[in-house]
Amino acid sequence: MIVLMLERVPSGLRGELSRWMIEPRPGVFVGNLSAAVRERLWEKANEDADTGAGIMIHSTNTEQGFTIRTFGDPSRNVVDVDGLWLIKKNKLPS
Repeated sequence: MIVLMLERVPSGLRGELSRWMIEPRPGVFVGNLSAAVRERLWEKANEDADTGAGIMIHSTNTEQGFTIRTFGDPSRNVVDVDGLWLIKKNKLPS
C-alpha cells in the first residue's frame, strides 16, 4: 500500500499520478503498486513538483509496517525517533 500526499504541485502532475493511483482528496493518492512503479512515480513527483512538496508512506518490513519519505518543504515534518516515524506540525508564522 502506498499513500502519496502532495502540496503546491502543478495539476499536470496530479493528473499523471491519477492514472496509477486513486485521488480520494485533492493531492492525496492511494494505491497498491510494485516497488519499481512506486520508485518511478516518486522520481516523477520529485522532478515535476516545482516548488511543491510531498510525503510518501509505503508498506515495508519495519516495526511500524511502513516507512516515510519526503521532498520539498511539506507543511508537516517527519521525524525519526529511535526508529519510529512521528509527524511534527510546522508552526505558522506570527
